[in-house]
Amino acid sequence: MSRKGWIYLLLAIVSCGVVLAPVALAQDQADGGGEEQAKGFVSQIFDSFIAILIVLLSVVSGALIIEHFMTLRRDKLIPPDILADIEVLFEEEEFGEAMDICDADPTMLTNVMAAVIPKIDAGYDVMSQTMKEASEEEAIKLHQKISWLSLIGNIGPMMGLLGTVTGMIAAFRVIAASDEAPSPKKLAGGISTALITTTLGLIVAIPVMSFFFFFRNKIVRISMDLSAICEDLIERFRPAE
Repeated sequence: MSRKGWIYLLLAIVSCGVVLAPVALAQDQADGGGEEQAKGFVSQIFDSFIAILIVLLSVVSGALIIEHFMTLRRDKLIPPDILADIEVLFEEEEFGEAMDICDADPTMLTNVMAAVIPKIDAGYDVMSQTMKEASEEEAIKLHQKISWLSLIGNIGPMMGLLGTVTGMIAAFRVIAASDEAPSPKKLAGGISTALITTTLGLIVAIPVMSFFFFFRNKIVRISMDLSAICEDLIERFRPAE
């Protein structure tokens, strides 16, 4: 694994700890901060297969969020230095060299311009239509990239609900197997599992969906900026009226 990969993994683990911290704190306060009770709570999480899956989802979502923060930036998708070079080459009508720059460093900007430059001889209208189609395609790629956060945000509560149902089933099975009314202590295990998985599912889903909408809006803003920049670049090819 590369050094960047280890950094992503470390940050994801930290993010997972941040996500689970409120649950542990709430349990610690409810139990008076007892060490044995806190250990029991943690063990209950890892005794439930569904809770383990939700924790793993939190790790994956943490890694995705960190990666999106590092890559979904305007200066990454529309590099200012590359944009400046393309503008200069367009002024000098060195379109071949501009194409070479686009091929050498694929970004959202260069991918769109790489589609537009071969259409120069076809005229402004064809270039404008090609630019719009390429911009939409690049935006769709980014929306697909962040769609995993939406998936996790929707699956989290559903898995929590599944844990709730299985926990309640376990509690009712205890009741059904007892010849007399079972003690609350015997029912607590299943009910506790139900509440833990529900809580974990919500704790994962709420921040993940918040980050999903944050990144979605960011992509929309960057896409609008890209369209304006590319439109300005090809404006010189508009025929005089």
